Amino acid sequence: MISSRRQCTGFAPVHFTFKAAAAAAGLVLAAAPLSAAHAAPAPTVAKAAPVRLGQSVDDFYRLRQGAPLWLATKAGDAADQLISLLSSASLDGLDPEKYHVAGLQHAVELARAGKPKDVASADRMLSEAFVAYVNDTRRDPGLGILYVDPSLKPVPPSALAALIGASNAPSLSGYLRQLGWMNPIYGELRQALSNHTFASDKERQLLTVNLERARTLPAGKQRYILVNAAQQRLYTYEDGKQADSMVVVVGKPKYPTPMMTAYVRFASLNPYWFVPPDLAAERIAPKVVKQGMKYLDDLGYQVLSDWTADAQIIDPKTVDWKAVAAGKAEVLMRQLPGPHNSMGRMKFMFPNEAGVYLHDNPERELFTEASRLYSGGCVRLEDAARLGRWLFGRDLDWESASTEEMVPLKNPVPVYITYLTAMPASDGSSIAYFDDVYGRDAARLAKSQSDAGAVISVSR
Repeated sequence: MISSRRQCTGFAPVHFTFKAAAAAAGLVLAAAPLSAAHAAPAPTVAKAAPVRLGQSVDDFYRLRQGAPLWLATKAGDAADQLISLLSSASLDGLDPEKYHVAGLQHAVELARAGKPKDVASADRMLSEAFVAYVNDTRRDPGLGILYVDPSLKPVPPSALAALIGASNAPSLSGYLRQLGWMNPIYGELRQALSNHTFASDKERQLLTVNLERARTLPAGKQRYILVNAAQQRLYTYEDGKQADSMVVVVGKPKYPTPMMTAYVRFASLNPYWFVPPDLAAERIAPKVVKQGMKYLDDLGYQVLSDWTADAQIIDPKTVDWKAVAAGKAEVLMRQLPGPHNSMGRMKFMFPNEAGVYLHDNPERELFTEASRLYSGGCVRLEDAARLGRWLFGRDLDWESASTEEMVPLKNPVPVYITYLTAMPASDGSSIAYFDDVYGRDAARLAKSQSDAGAVISVSR
């Protein structure tokens, strides 16, 4: 991650933007509503014990005055659907025995006779099993994702919230089939596994690996950005639907774009580019040796004394450019805002230790390539202005073409940078597979096989 940070920003900009992010985060926290733990207590009625509503299965049935959910007339085959879903929990990497499927089947069979006591007992058992399954599928799978904003880490809902979500669905059976508490990508990948819609054992393994990654994606109808580094494409979502998509350039295999989640908090217009020292040696110094100082002037490069906010500009004629090109000397540089700047005209910031962000790119020819693995870890946008309009609801204009300008985003928007080498096609009719450009599938499958081997060894 450190190498990708240097490739994207150099050293100094990360520190500068962290300060801005801290201030922005403080404003967000200050405006946040009080949690239940800090809310004022509800008044009590004289001569009566206060009624306290919790978050349990019992509280759900108390709200419904004991009315069944799964075995209600309008629930259709929801009880059978749930039992079938729990029976196949191994597809989710979970143990079906945890949910006592045989006991559920027996309880439902008794309830079919119509005795209220049996119906109530079976319905409660189904609810408890459902809550346990939702909890297990909504947990972070531990894939080494960088959660810049911890609030974006998957957290299982309370029992009450999980059951209310199910009860509010237009169709309870449909909610189960689609795994409505998960991201739709998860539901479609799991359905492909369940229906055996794969052509080989390799594809089955890829579905399993990617199902695990999809577990970390958000459910619901909030606005968010999804970057699939394996596909080299960005998507925007709102109201539960895809709003837009565009191709992107992502990190080279040497500098892979990391899996991470964060809030986009502001845009930088006409940004500087702080050149990583290794790129200064590889790309810039040889051209200075060949073309002279004119190369630096034409492209707006400056040599700096250090990576601080008050760095001094150094006369480039004092630099031994041959030594820099040979890797025997190091030079610190930045590129001024303008049409040649490697960051383009704008970048969207979610300050993080990896120094990764979304930004414009003047090298337009890269977006026509079939494989777009050219960056140092950052995500270069096919149409940064279009993404800016979606984020801010307006065109982003700058006051001066030569001055970097920060524009805060009033309502920060989550960005999920993931790595899905198996993903539902846009029409939902099939699964599209992408190359394992970073070798993460191979590493994950090797670990799974190693873990399985260890379990077999212990059991013997």
